Amino acid sequence: MENKIVKVKTVTKVTHDVLRIVTEKPPQYRYRPGQATEMTINKPGWQDKRNPFTFTSLPDDDHLEFTIKTYPQHNGVTNQLLQLKADDELSITEPVGTIGYKGEGVFIAGGAGVTPFISIFKHLRSENKIGNNKLIYGNKTKNDIIDEIEFKKMLGKNFINILSAEETDEYAHGYINEEFIKQTIKDLNTYFYVCGPPAMMDNIEKQLNHLNLGKEFIVKEEW
Repeated sequence: MENKIVKVKTVTKVTHDVLRIVTEKPPQYRYRPGQATEMTINKPGWQDKRNPFTFTSLPDDDHLEFTIKTYPQHNGVTNQLLQLKADDELSITEPVGTIGYKGEGVFIAGGAGVTPFISIFKHLRSENKIGNNKLIYGNKTKNDIIDEIEFKKMLGKNFINILSAEETDEYAHGYINEEFIKQTIKDLNTYFYVCGPPAMMDNIEKQLNHLNLGKEFIVKEEW
């Protein structure tokens, strides 16, 4: 894949451990909502450490935006991203990824797995096609929810949260499992878009299969 160098424009915090990085956009650079790029930090010692990060901007924007969960306790790429500042450089590849919008359905995300859906929902909103799409979003605590206010504006009651490590009056407590899906989604004859940690995605897919959902209706990331 041909690498392209982009300069960082801004770095802001979205949650206590999630960054929003805005960069320049290379000329004629094209991607679909839901896609990602393989990114490296253009600094000595980091050029060969490549990680996939999803675009959370829209394809027609004049910049690129990434929403990235960081792990300060690990001396890895995301920890280095915490040190980024304006005019630092990143290297990106051509777009990659298999998640894309096929039709109205249920989006299921765990943690930072929501990032492909940010661009998809922004795109649907820009075309007035949010419709009856739903987002089931699992996190440990309320403070971990990415873009909570934005999703509430876009989806209203179809923004469904469940927290595994915190009990609140606002959101359900527990995990996204078969019972929760059946309680929450009355019509299972629809697309299900799934993104999150690999173990979570495998578990959700097994439960959807148990609910007799055909594989052709399960859309997931496959690197």
